[in-house]
Amino acid sequence: MKPHAPRVTGALVFTTATAAALIVAVTAGGAGAEPAAPSPQAAPGGVTYREAGRFTTAGKPRDLLLHPESKNLYVGSDDLADTADVNEGGLYVLNPADGSVRSTVTRIPGPTGTLARRAVTRIGAALPGDGVVFGYPLRGIGTARTGDETAAGAWVAGATVTDIGPGTGPGPGTALVAQGPVLAEVDLATAAVRRSLTLEGGDSFAVDAARKTVWFTDFANRRLYKVDTERLAVVVTVELPAGEGFGGFTEVDPQTGAVWVGLDNSVVVYAATGTRLGALSGKDLPRAARFDSATGQAFVVWQDAGDPSLPGSDNDGTLTVHRSADLTELVRPVVLPGNQVQLGVASLAVQLGAEVVLVSSPAQGTITRLERFVPPEPSPDPSSHPSPSPDPSASAPSPGASTGTPTGPGPATSPAASPVPAPAGSTAAPGAVVGGTGGQPPAAGAAPAPAPHGSLASTGTTVLSLAGTAAALTLAGWALIRFRAGRPGRTGPG
Repeated sequence: MKPHAPRVTGALVFTTATAAALIVAVTAGGAGAEPAAPSPQAAPGGVTYREAGRFTTAGKPRDLLLHPESKNLYVGSDDLADTADVNEGGLYVLNPADGSVRSTVTRIPGPTGTLARRAVTRIGAALPGDGVVFGYPLRGIGTARTGDETAAGAWVAGATVTDIGPGTGPGPGTALVAQGPVLAEVDLATAAVRRSLTLEGGDSFAVDAARKTVWFTDFANRRLYKVDTERLAVVVTVELPAGEGFGGFTEVDPQTGAVWVGLDNSVVVYAATGTRLGALSGKDLPRAARFDSATGQAFVVWQDAGDPSLPGSDNDGTLTVHRSADLTELVRPVVLPGNQVQLGVASLAVQLGAEVVLVSSPAQGTITRLERFVPPEPSPDPSSHPSPSPDPSASAPSPGASTGTPTGPGPATSPAASPVPAPAGSTAAPGAVVGGTGGQPPAAGAAPAPAPHGSLASTGTTVLSLAGTAAALTLAGWALIRFRAGRPGRTGPG
């Protein structure tokens, strides 16, 4: 018998096989099918919005309101020009999830009380529980709820109503209306004027109910008036930046009281006191803004001019999202294909919590449902570990990189110009944030994507190291065999 020879030979075989297996395993891990690199982050935090539906069930949408209690989507609509045999004007109530029609108000009073299907151009306020106050040409003020086919309504005496909003005077049942430079509080049932204020100019306004204030905008003369609603008197006058006089919107952030004014290709923001806070600017025209109190975010719709002769006109609009406290852009601009201003001004509605945003496009007769999307974080890079087999008890590094989003006031970042991973198409950046001097700050880029898994350099180094180890182990094994073969008392070779 030769009891020692099998053990030595077995040890040699085991050592050599183990080293070879390690070499094969590492080589396969580095040179096989490599995982695709993760998609680039959309913005600090990786959040973006993707199109989840496009509704064509409400004619030519002119204004939107997502009711805070009933959750119904109210749509004020006009008639579509390309459907001559059907009049789509009226007030629609939609399911915001899929755009299905819950009811349509088709009978609206005229100046003499005659009922007819009429366009609804503005939605002024939500009624308690459900329903809205709305305006219709030329001086109509109506109210309706889900399930109604006929609206209650009356006509205001005087000039054409250019804007409508919630009433702030004593007692219920009122609305504020602008008739050019005249701001009036009227009775909803009769449209009788209870009190009024005449300004030097203007035609639109926004109500800050919490602070008992109305901000009235005179775009032609580039002025903004702060009106105390208890006295219905001007308390502050703000000079707007000089420009061409094209007005977009006037909206108030209900949390901070700041007023956002769309002017030409920019949005100028003022504090509740009238002090200028900053501005956003871009190549498109800002035409609507809404605020989400749950997240402290502001949403702005920018529409393309729709004029191919203008530089930068591409027929696509954009949605931008900002932190309302300091104007920092939070989400990469979301492209809105075909949303241009030639056939009507866009509107939007934001679900509480900002999970869903709804944007209208009068030019296309559509309402686009956008849903918030957070891309998954990439897996950790194995090549960053010091050895092929890291200690399982050690905590793995967190994937992804810090976004470095500023938290305090100061110059906001300009939007990125790279594509959004939305099915709608590529992104055109409309809104770079500028300071008071008009200078452009540095662009805010997304965090760089991690290196691909299993890089060739690290794999080659590991393979060479293990090959050397295997060779050393093989030589040691043969030396052991020869040593054992030469010991006294052995009766034969090996």
